[in-house]
Amino acid sequence: MQKPTNSDSSAETLNPTRQGTGAVQMRIKNANSHHDRLSQSKSMILTDVGKITEPISRHRRNHSQHVLKDVIPPLEQLMVEKEGYLQKAKIADGGKKLRKNWSTSWIVLSSRKIEFYKESKQQALSNMKTGNKPESVDLCGAHIEWAKEKSSRKNVFQITTVSGNEFLLQSDIDFIILDWFHAIKNAIDRLPKDASSPSRNLELFKIQRSSSTELLSHYDSDIKEQKPEHRKSLMFRLQHSASDTSDKKRVKSRLKKFITRRPSLKTLQEKGLIKDQIFGSHLHTVCERENSTVPRFVKQCIEAVEKRGLDVDGIYRVSGNLATIQKLRFIVNQEEKLNLDDSQWEDIHVVTGALKMFFRELPEPLFPYSFFERFVEAIKKQDNNTRIETMKSLVQKLPPPNRDTMKVLFGHLTKIVAKASKNLMSTQSLGIVFGPTLLRAEKETGNMAVHMVYQNQIAELMLSEYSKIFGSEED
Repeated sequence: MQKPTNSDSSAETLNPTRQGTGAVQMRIKNANSHHDRLSQSKSMILTDVGKITEPISRHRRNHSQHVLKDVIPPLEQLMVEKEGYLQKAKIADGGKKLRKNWSTSWIVLSSRKIEFYKESKQQALSNMKTGNKPESVDLCGAHIEWAKEKSSRKNVFQITTVSGNEFLLQSDIDFIILDWFHAIKNAIDRLPKDASSPSRNLELFKIQRSSSTELLSHYDSDIKEQKPEHRKSLMFRLQHSASDTSDKKRVKSRLKKFITRRPSLKTLQEKGLIKDQIFGSHLHTVCERENSTVPRFVKQCIEAVEKRGLDVDGIYRVSGNLATIQKLRFIVNQEEKLNLDDSQWEDIHVVTGALKMFFRELPEPLFPYSFFERFVEAIKKQDNNTRIETMKSLVQKLPPPNRDTMKVLFGHLTKIVAKASKNLMSTQSLGIVFGPTLLRAEKETGNMAVHMVYQNQIAELMLSEYSKIFGSEED
């Protein structure tokens, strides 16, 4: 048989004996028209198992649904804010407590979530099996706090999600863990409390819109460096993406009109459509509204704990189910009639968790910012009597809501300490729990670990010398 020459480019004969040993490429005859070149595949690859890869569809809808995601990377990959190694332990999953097991993880923080990898992200992505994704934590509505009492290790903080998952993160290096704490806290603070809120949807819309614009300009500059046969395909996909922006502009325009025409907060409050909330409001605002110097909710929680929680092991240290706590928080904010003796609040740790959350969410802590440094200076005094007298003088200078609420709370905690043989909560344990919750600096400066020590010591002194500082153990 005569062998085909090199000039015979119209077709190549497939050798049957070579089909089973590897991939055989079939060249298609060059078409004369532009239409033919677009409608025909330039090559088909026969795999070892005899399958033929399907040519890429040039239908506009297919490109908008499938091809564009290959051109524009996912949004979360573009917004990585911080990454590095930390020690991690997951201690709760959906509210169910887990055994603490520390492990080293590569942590990746983006604008909305944290991802945990067993190795660096680049290595993890290359070695990851199909469908096996890293553990991810949604930060929307999450809470972050230092958790010294949760571990014997130093520099430990806890992240609690709305779904009831709890994570501990730790590093022996002070400045590293402090940097991580502030980075995650800032990310949480930028997000709304409710993931389904309209403000969140608008925020995501703005991010996606701006990111798409930046990507289009970025890829437009790269098109000039592409080969001619690739350039047409890429331009087609980007032009289709750009055509969708007109719809987004109309949506954005309608949102702007809605926002400019919406009634003011004061109008909605006057009509009774929006009620003043308890959680997240200033202490003096809540007290003025209730015509009292101690919030009603604080009194209700204390009464419930003293009624059925004084003997409970780890009271105020053990966390309650976060979903149930959030439900209680919602009812209180809606000013619905609250009965803490109801069976749904049977777990006393839910009540103590809600009380701690109330104090954590105060815009200004129970110990006002203007008094923080003065209390720190007082606790540094060497002579114990001088220290107590200085504390007493500072407490008397506090605004009435702060002073009276503080007196009621610490008076209640002294009753917890009195039952320490049963609940195992000493003065030191309660100081660790309530120190960072009740007082903090307005702007975190200097050594955070040193501040935490002073916070705990101030709370401990308030408990141990309650009768001298507040004058009486009774209200």
